[in-house]
Amino acid sequence: MERAVVTRSPWRDPVLLAVVGYALVGCLFYLSDVGGFAVRVELLWVLQVPADLALSVLSWRVAGVAGITRSARRFWTTVSLGAALIFLGDIVHTVLTVRDPRPEALDGSTVQVGCFGVAIAAITVVMFTYSPGAGPGRERLRWWLDSVTVLVGGAVIAWYLAFDPSVSGQDSLGSGSGGRLTTVLTGSAVVLLTLFAGVRTMLSRSAPLTQLAAGPMLVALLLQCVPVFVAPLQPGEPIGPVAFLIRLLPTIVAVAGPAIQYRQASADPGVFARRPDKRYSLMPYIAATLTSVALLASLPADAGIRIWGVVAGAVGTISLVVGRQLVALRELREHEGRLVEQATHDSLTRLLNRAGFGEQVAAALAAPVPPADGDTALLLVDLDDFKNVNDTLGHGVGDELLVAVAARMRAAVPAGGLVARFGGDEFAVLTSADPEATARRILDDLSTPIVVGAQTLLVHASVGAARAGPGDDLDALLRDADIALYEGKDRGKGTVVWYAPEMRTRLVETAELGARLRDGIGAGELRLVYQPIVGMDDGRIVGTEALVRWFLPDGTMVSPAQFIPVAERTGLVVPLGRWVLREACRQAAAWADEHGATAPVSMNVNVAGRQLQEPGFVDEVAAALTDAGLPAERLVIEVTETAALNGREVLATLHELRALGVRLALDDFGTAASSLGLLLTCPVTSLKLDRSFVESITTVTRQAAVATAVIQIAQALDLDVVAEGIETPEQAALLRRLGYRRAQGFLYHRPQPPEKLAGLWAATPLHV
Repeated sequence: MERAVVTRSPWRDPVLLAVVGYALVGCLFYLSDVGGFAVRVELLWVLQVPADLALSVLSWRVAGVAGITRSARRFWTTVSLGAALIFLGDIVHTVLTVRDPRPEALDGSTVQVGCFGVAIAAITVVMFTYSPGAGPGRERLRWWLDSVTVLVGGAVIAWYLAFDPSVSGQDSLGSGSGGRLTTVLTGSAVVLLTLFAGVRTMLSRSAPLTQLAAGPMLVALLLQCVPVFVAPLQPGEPIGPVAFLIRLLPTIVAVAGPAIQYRQASADPGVFARRPDKRYSLMPYIAATLTSVALLASLPADAGIRIWGVVAGAVGTISLVVGRQLVALRELREHEGRLVEQATHDSLTRLLNRAGFGEQVAAALAAPVPPADGDTALLLVDLDDFKNVNDTLGHGVGDELLVAVAARMRAAVPAGGLVARFGGDEFAVLTSADPEATARRILDDLSTPIVVGAQTLLVHASVGAARAGPGDDLDALLRDADIALYEGKDRGKGTVVWYAPEMRTRLVETAELGARLRDGIGAGELRLVYQPIVGMDDGRIVGTEALVRWFLPDGTMVSPAQFIPVAERTGLVVPLGRWVLREACRQAAAWADEHGATAPVSMNVNVAGRQLQEPGFVDEVAAALTDAGLPAERLVIEVTETAALNGREVLATLHELRALGVRLALDDFGTAASSLGLLLTCPVTSLKLDRSFVESITTVTRQAAVATAVIQIAQALDLDVVAEGIETPEQAALLRRLGYRRAQGFLYHRPQPPEKLAGLWAATPLHV
């Protein structure tokens, strides 16, 4: 997945561009063959001096970057001081050259050679003393083999150039040219030693410079080999434009290294941190290839076919081995790529997984966000009621749905954003391109029906969103977005909710209230009150509904609207519901024993969806009935439509309860989306018309129409019906005309403690 923020290329650095321009000017001059020998010699050193100074200054800048490692700082300081020495030597040499550019006057300048030698020696030493960072065993062996391979390859090329008359300009360095041979081999040995130190340093796990910055500096060392082997500017020898150019380019090319490194280190000093073991490097293969080229080039034209055959076979074998190794390296890279893909991406949707998302979010949050992009935000997306798809249609359909959802989210998130699947039906998005519009677009796109096989599915989602602040990391953003998502689920599904600090305050309050509730359950602070259910024809009490109340030790009552949601969020609804069930069964049995036929014939107990999902819930109900001595048919368990729609397991539990003899009431009927379909699968025995359809039934035609439809459905399916929330005689009269025979509401009775309610059994029925 693409990064949220793209780092600007170091090649756009103005200093680096100036270096490239400077090198081009020098190339054009020398390749144009303009001017005589004297002009070329003078300009060679005049152009060299600024390059030396630039190398020293830029290396010093890298050494001064805050936050880099101590060893990296020592390396770049040494390079800077070495370049300063070369700068001083070249100034002396430039002055001497300008005074007398004649070939016979060129003595190499002892000062210049001394400064150059000291500088190269210091840089070589600091590279050799730099810790390679290689581990034990095969890792260290591989590091040494790669380094020595490059050294041997370079030595072969040096040997070939030293003895090649077409390169050296001599008939043979092997006969009568001992002094020159010694000079060339000594110079090449120094350069090769420095080159070996550089390669050794670059192959280490703790290199003081990055590969991008090391590239031009290693190329400069290779270029430095050429004039050493060719030995130009000898008195009385003809020197062409290319020889002058090769002498000028090494320092100019080397300047690009610290220019690149300064840009990288300024953006992230961590580029010098210890790197993972690199299992392959192209340098040994390049050295092997150059060795083969030197072998072919060194053969005389009159060599016999036997020699040519052996050489061709050797070169061919080396080439095949190199080719085979390169193929193996490519396969290794592809394998590593697959492993990285598996480690950082979700196998089903191919989105980032949590680990991969975390890595890229960390990088995105650490990088500056362009002002035009606005705020960076994390969106936590949760599919509503996805479990029902798996339970009713199977996990295969669920997986296909997740793949389709992932595709829509990719399309909805602007370029540069990150999309991940955390598992199940939870997704995450990081974006800085108008996050609010992105969140709305995700919900809109997901709301369009998705066709999966033969199924057309309607998907809804909830989004919790959090804006990234200074110093925020993924954990902080996820925490805030999760709190916002939690808040959104409470408000109603299919919403986008942005995190606000007060949400966390409410969450803390919820946790504190949950802890107090847990203690209150064990401390006996809970009480049950009972609201009667009456026959509308005669007003006689035919049943009661158990309602829980919480009284603190100081007598203060905590509202059910406050602690019931907390119980559901924290899972305390399970022990709370267990206590309510047992206490209600005990009370119903006590009333039956004490009042006989005048006692209510049923006890209604509300059961949360979480309870229905608990293993062994049916056994708990059976145990409560047995312990209380209450017949199963006198217990009515009320469940909401939402709870009944929680999957196959819940539906199976309801059937087991019905088989036990317990009656089932569908509470708040008409408020969910699947009421009619639910009646065909759920073994309910009665419906409770929600109070929202009763409160304005005498004035709102649509509510009366709904109430009429519900009673007609109930009569057709032979179900009992209870109208809830009746508060006025007019409501009661209209519902009786529609066919309702049982009711509950303040018009008849308010919830009462058991001791006050018992006196109503033999009282005169209330007619309204």
